Amino acid sequence: MRSTLRIVLSSYVANGVAVAAGLFVISAIVHLFLGPAAAATATVGVIVVTPADRAGPIRGKFIHLLPAVLIGPPLFLAVQVLRGQPMALSLLLVVATFFAFLGAAWGKRGLPISVSVMFAMIFSLAQPLRDGPAAAWHATLDFTLGAVLYLLWGTATSALLNARYRVQFVAESLLAVSRLMRTQARQFHREGLATQGRFLGQLMGQQAALADQLQAARNVLLESPRSPKRLRLAGMLMQILDMRDHLVACSLDLDILRSDPAHDALLRSLGTQIEALAEQVQSLADALLLGRRPAPFQAPPNADLLSAQHEAADLAQAAEPSANLLARAVVNRVSYIGDEVRRLVELARGEREPDVAIVRRAWQLFVSPTGWSWRPFAALWHWDAPPLRHAIRAALAIAAGQTITLVLPWGTHDYWILLTIVVVLRGSLAQTLERRNSRVLGTLLGCVLTGMLLAAHPPAVLLLVIVTIAQGIAHAFAVSRYLVTAVAATILALVQAHLLSSDVATAFEVAERIGDTVIGVALAWLFSYILPSWERHQVPALIARTLAAHKQHVQQALALGQLTAVDNKAELAWRLARREVYDSLSALVQAVQRALAEPRAVQPRLDNLERVVGHSYQLLAQLTAVKTMLLQRRERLDAAQMRDPLKDAADEIAAVLDGRIPVQASTMAQDAGTTMLDLPDPSEQLTPWLLRRLQLASGIARDLRAEASQAGAG
Repeated sequence: MRSTLRIVLSSYVANGVAVAAGLFVISAIVHLFLGPAAAATATVGVIVVTPADRAGPIRGKFIHLLPAVLIGPPLFLAVQVLRGQPMALSLLLVVATFFAFLGAAWGKRGLPISVSVMFAMIFSLAQPLRDGPAAAWHATLDFTLGAVLYLLWGTATSALLNARYRVQFVAESLLAVSRLMRTQARQFHREGLATQGRFLGQLMGQQAALADQLQAARNVLLESPRSPKRLRLAGMLMQILDMRDHLVACSLDLDILRSDPAHDALLRSLGTQIEALAEQVQSLADALLLGRRPAPFQAPPNADLLSAQHEAADLAQAAEPSANLLARAVVNRVSYIGDEVRRLVELARGEREPDVAIVRRAWQLFVSPTGWSWRPFAALWHWDAPPLRHAIRAALAIAAGQTITLVLPWGTHDYWILLTIVVVLRGSLAQTLERRNSRVLGTLLGCVLTGMLLAAHPPAVLLLVIVTIAQGIAHAFAVSRYLVTAVAATILALVQAHLLSSDVATAFEVAERIGDTVIGVALAWLFSYILPSWERHQVPALIARTLAAHKQHVQQALALGQLTAVDNKAELAWRLARREVYDSLSALVQAVQRALAEPRAVQPRLDNLERVVGHSYQLLAQLTAVKTMLLQRRERLDAAQMRDPLKDAADEIAAVLDGRIPVQASTMAQDAGTTMLDLPDPSEQLTPWLLRRLQLASGIARDLRAEASQAGAG
């Protein structure tokens, strides 16, 4: 029940409702003034613009929707004019498909535009045939009217829903963090790691998903955070970002502690604490979605008791004193997570003032760009460019699909084959296979539901309402749950076809829909192997980006400027460097996940790549521990004494990551004189612990570089 309610109250459902409402309002207005035929065509104009309308910031919304409005009408008109000339029409479809799919050069921002361009042509094929150029121009004007009206609607609703989107993005980020916390808690249970490989894969996948979610949240929450409510939500996002670091760091030293069964009870208790904190984070998200005041923070059970027990432990009686000290360090790191959760709750309840001085003045640095540039387009004209290969692949698939539609014995909805190719064929084999399965299953379910619906002979008004709801559902779940979109889109298409041509038997419509879907899916699957962009070709660039991000982050994290600066420039540079590390790792993890679906013969060295990701998170964890010491325990450190070790460690790690120092020749590890058994009580001397963290970070950097060299050569 809670999961269903979260979906209903999510940002993507709110966006789907706004789209459905726009479709209904615009079609009703056009129907009222221009009649049903104009309304039907204007509805197509609306549908063509909607793929680019996603929950996001206000800034740039108009510019983001505008390309579909500018490119769609000319293509719609061209298809209308060429309907009676199969060869010319086929040539137009193939050429326009090639250029449309080049939109992938702009990444996630470009893909919706590609879909909009294709929808403009394909849905033009779905329009009833009209005689003469005048009829084509008239239909295009109706189409353009719908597109322009939705451009205004989408821009306006984005501004109206912005306050709600901000709350929803915070809540969705909290839910993503709570899922990661529950997974991290499994590390503290010996039995929870029985399937180590599966656990690490799930952990890395959740980290990558969280990085994407947090960037989407930044785009909305850090846009002009000036009002008190906006500042509070932005402050909560900043706490989530810091809590993610502590979650990564809480895995430090667990291997050592798990090797001694004497620590099992402690580790299980700490895992239970993290799970209890995850439940509070989840409850906080639910309260935000429901508009309720969150419940006060509740300290996890036994949190104070565990800390006190380890502070008072008789270290002299222990066989390995340093192991107990490490246990205390783990307890402290879990307590930091609790502190972050407490701050989140206090911010949400208005009991704490947000500290967002950085983003208030420099929020543009943290959000994704909204302007369009020709640079990505100019950079893709080489044979190995994935967007170029995908565009050629898509054009060939559309050519094959159009050829088949011309020879099929049925042709009432020949555009369904082309539409299926467009929505199934993705840039990678893994994504295409996922869409393939969802499309087939969704079409079958949609056909069954539509058949049951139409068998009851509902009135036309009810069918119009169903069309509107189906459009909203199809749009809302297009990115997050494509199976739901496939079901809704099938219902939408069949009900629309029934309304436009009720003289055609419903059973034939259903059979045709299934047949065309199977043909389109088969073509998309087949052509996904044509000019493939295997992930192994992208791996070297992704690894290079990751290493460069680590180098920059190390230099910022180990700098003392943040402790002595009179402004926020040092912290700003560190936060930007940290974001780039997480974003680069997210891209690398996603590449690994996509590669799993590829033929084994063309897969990159997955074991090496997984170790690259693992070492990357270990390096992040060590640097987080160092950063925590520098920021939260600075009174136990002598800044002057630590300046040289920090600088030496930063220089050495940067040199290792650059490849300027062979991985076997790390001087810091060789000169390390501090062993586990030499570590003093950190409450008395913290400097040796910081030096140990620097030594471990240096060793991890060497391992990372070694694995990266092997993985990049795969």
